[in-house]
Amino acid sequence: MNGWLLAALILVAVIAVIIKRLRGEPLNARDLFAPPVVLIAIGVFAVAKAEDLTGSDIAWATAGALLGCALGALRGTTIQLFDRDGVLWQRYTGRTFAVAVISLLGMAGFGLLAVKMGMHEDARPVQLGIGVSFLGEALVVGCRGLASGTPFAPERRRI
Repeated sequence: MNGWLLAALILVAVIAVIIKRLRGEPLNARDLFAPPVVLIAIGVFAVAKAEDLTGSDIAWATAGALLGCALGALRGTTIQLFDRDGVLWQRYTGRTFAVAVISLLGMAGFGLLAVKMGMHEDARPVQLGIGVSFLGEALVVGCRGLASGTPFAPERRRI
């Protein structure tokens, strides 16, 4: 698949997730964890296909993934969880977007430093960065949801 087409599809999917979460949506495990798992898988596949990667590249990629996951976890603390009709719902807040902007700036700075220190560009696919960030968010939101005592929303039937 063309790299630009894949990037466009991922961008559309990420925007759709953000819009849904801005409006508020039922919180269920599949919707919480499927996007990060898919994005991480695409990112790992891209790294595996990359040629001439060094141990240093993998170390920078690992550090970037840990930072992205931590920043996503921080973002997860800002998401509003509430009970609607007896099940959990989630909604992004203004603080969520403030943390997201700070996270993007932090990750951009980290990426620039990594490249300046010699990291190959192919060792840091955007999909992996977005995926680990969403994973950090999902882990925190999932734990908060479990601690709330309100049941997660059931899976929706797809027609």
